[in-house]
Amino acid sequence: MPKYIMPVGKSNFEKIRKDGNYYIDKTDLIEQIVTGGAEVTLFTRPRRFGKTLNMSMLEHFFDVRRDSRDIFQGLRIIENQSLCNEYMNQYPTIFITFKEIDGLSFDLATDRLKNIIKELYIQHSYLSDTISQYDIVQFKRLCSGESTFRDISYSLQFLTRLMYNYYHKPVIVLIDEYDVPMAKGSINHYYREIIDIIRSMLSAVLKDNTYLKFAVMTGCLRVAKESIFTGLNNLYVDTISENKYNGYFGFTETEVDKLLSDTELTAYKPIIKDWYDGYYFGGKNIYCSWDVLNYVSDLQDTPQLAPKNYWANTSSNDIIRQYLESGLNLNTQIETLLRGECIYTELNDNITYNELTSTEENFWSVLYAAGYLTSVPDTNRQNITETYHSDAPVEPETVCLKLANREVKDLFATTIAKWFKEIVVKDERKELFEALWNGDTNTLSAVISSYLRRTISYYDYNENFYHAFLAGLLSGVKGQSVESNKEYGEGRADIIVRNDFLSKAVVLELKVVGNIADVPIKCDEALKQISDSKYAQPLIEEDGLEIIGYGVVFYKKRCFVKTDFS
Repeated sequence: MPKYIMPVGKSNFEKIRKDGNYYIDKTDLIEQIVTGGAEVTLFTRPRRFGKTLNMSMLEHFFDVRRDSRDIFQGLRIIENQSLCNEYMNQYPTIFITFKEIDGLSFDLATDRLKNIIKELYIQHSYLSDTISQYDIVQFKRLCSGESTFRDISYSLQFLTRLMYNYYHKPVIVLIDEYDVPMAKGSINHYYREIIDIIRSMLSAVLKDNTYLKFAVMTGCLRVAKESIFTGLNNLYVDTISENKYNGYFGFTETEVDKLLSDTELTAYKPIIKDWYDGYYFGGKNIYCSWDVLNYVSDLQDTPQLAPKNYWANTSSNDIIRQYLESGLNLNTQIETLLRGECIYTELNDNITYNELTSTEENFWSVLYAAGYLTSVPDTNRQNITETYHSDAPVEPETVCLKLANREVKDLFATTIAKWFKEIVVKDERKELFEALWNGDTNTLSAVISSYLRRTISYYDYNENFYHAFLAGLLSGVKGQSVESNKEYGEGRADIIVRNDFLSKAVVLELKVVGNIADVPIKCDEALKQISDSKYAQPLIEEDGLEIIGYGVVFYKKRCFVKTDFS
């Protein structure tokens, strides 16, 4: 098997090319941007689909300070001699990424922003010898990291002016992951503060800037409603729904086939397709490039290796967590997606990061833009509509969405299960346990039902699901122990909870019904089983505990509890 070095974790175009890493040619993007005519182009794509690598490619192609002909040799763009002569290393270029502008507070985030601007200015410290005495003070502040908010607001526009005066050519500006500061600000509650400074930076450099040749930006969301781009008459936004640039981010079917052929791993195509394919950008079938490269790299070292969830570890997946804590009741739709079925919704392009969970449409729109969901091609819509079990009519303007692939489904299921448990653990559950130890069946029924409505299952509502749910709900409390399916008396009790401080134990026998009319009968059957199987006998005779027996019956997302305790 030929061994290729996969550029896993590398986004520097020059390094990938000089190190001899495997590279799938995306240089046609350069010609598309040059001939596209837009003064500002914004690409919105999910994370790990090659945005930063493409931006690095653009920087190395245009930047006048570089000599890049060698690293572009053998790639398609080099065949366009006239374009290369006119643009390759011919323009002053600014490349900046906002992906590291993070922090638990606004002060920490702005400190990182100042440092990023500082590093950018240090890269262009050669300008200090030619600028006027009026500009040198501001330039030194920006180089030292002691800049004011006003300095930061005009930092990019200021740099384009200085570079224009130095090179006597307009400047190309490349801004990677422009929306990360807003996303982090939304999560950490400094959204309004950070949006003001990012808006002022982008507005100054992009709007009516006579020193600008053109600009390219990338991000996950188009935050049009923020007025960041107000007044930009020549802005082109390319989202995952557009056709023009749909093959330049992620891998196409043809590119994956060639990669697997080159590495002699074609036999793994069905697995790779199941796990890492499933995205439709502008109607084109796309694989997540990060996943494919990671798995191929691992397969070269360890043949027969099972696929992994590589994408899940590249970000905090806070979007899903925000949903869980938002109060939106979308559990039915989440369960539908986890069963591999589709949901229908309208998509909203005009959302802000602080509105992610304000409406159902916003939530689905964000998950779609972020790569968790994908739209089903129109050619499949009729067939999917016929198999979708819903009484609600499908409106013409709605979009059919599903989880993109096996990886995302796995991520969704494990993440939601984990975070639901964390949310439950953070809840003191005082009302639940007071009712449990006092034999208050009305409160127990209400509280367990409440938790049940907040959790999510994509399995059938069978006893195994309810058993795991209830055992998890009762676990994690100091001074209490929970045992499941342990032999007691003459059988295996479903769940036993002990509290030695109270000298009490509860025995819970679970039943599931498909008809709510059967609840009373099953409650009595459960209590009778506790008695007949003598589950409580060892707890009474050996440990001297007071016992409360509960018959617990589940019907869908409702719980009914009955006790023999008096």
